[in-house]
Amino acid sequence: MTTRIYYEKDADLNLLDGKTIAIIGYGAQGAAHACNIRDSGCTVVVGQREGGRGYRQAVADGFVPVSIAEAVSSADLINVLLPDEVHGEVFDAEIEPNIRDGVTMMTCHGFSFHYDLIKQSDRYKRVLVAPKGQGHMVRGEYLRDGGVPCLIALDNDDDMDALGIGLAYAAALGGTKAGVIHTTIAAETETDLFGEQAVLCGGVSALVQAGFDTLVNAGYQPELAYFECLHELKIIVDLLSTGGLTEMRDAISTTAEFGDYVAGPQIIDESVRSNMQGVLDRIRSGEFAERFVGQYKQGHVELKEYREENKQLQIEEVGARLRAMMPWLQKDDPSGE
Repeated sequence: MTTRIYYEKDADLNLLDGKTIAIIGYGAQGAAHACNIRDSGCTVVVGQREGGRGYRQAVADGFVPVSIAEAVSSADLINVLLPDEVHGEVFDAEIEPNIRDGVTMMTCHGFSFHYDLIKQSDRYKRVLVAPKGQGHMVRGEYLRDGGVPCLIALDNDDDMDALGIGLAYAAALGGTKAGVIHTTIAAETETDLFGEQAVLCGGVSALVQAGFDTLVNAGYQPELAYFECLHELKIIVDLLSTGGLTEMRDAISTTAEFGDYVAGPQIIDESVRSNMQGVLDRIRSGEFAERFVGQYKQGHVELKEYREENKQLQIEEVGARLRAMMPWLQKDDPSGE
């Protein structure tokens, strides 16, 4: 299968002329989307509940936030940029009763489309435009006259009108300057969740914790274990991000490179690959989504328990002490927003 990638020449920003775009939620992504597409000449209305940091930030950025219901009632295109787990209830209660027929529904992650929190309907078209970067990056690259790569997906790949609107939105966001990759809603959702769980968040966190515990249990100082298993991880991730596996291995010592080749397959063996397949199977079947949304409806009890347990880990106590010795790691806004 040949991957289709769209650039500025493929997008017509004029398709958004005369249209009102409602940005629902003003977190990191919501703020970046609202500011970028406004600065691209589009008409933007922000739907954000009063109170809280998001509302205050929207006002500071020059918007006049209104209720979600009011925002969607006048909109031709609605992008829901709230946390995934609330999409369903917000859509049912505040969006669907107030939208006009023929609008375009958007998200920047396919979770709520794929798992039917926002179901397919003849009343609207669903279009996914997913920037592959955090909100501050989406905004920062735009201000540098660039953009971050995006993914685009539709319910119906033959719907050229929906594709045109999606590409116009991606252009307003800055994404067509970097490239917009055509995919499916299912593929974007499942690969994103798998990457987070098996590698980027779940896999890396568990690997770091296991390495730290192994060294401490063997009698080494926890401070040394922290430096070797967590602190120096950033060096490797930065090398991987800018140059891939080959350039990372070229940049590190030959000792580290040889150890990579001989020890890596011992750690990530067939049992780990089998476990990864199990993670993917639970994502594909909807089991993870059902569990995640279910625990949200119960007040995020399970998530809160995990958070409290992990705050008590030795690696967190040691890390806090060591990071205090490194002022270059301190940031005014820990969220990075």
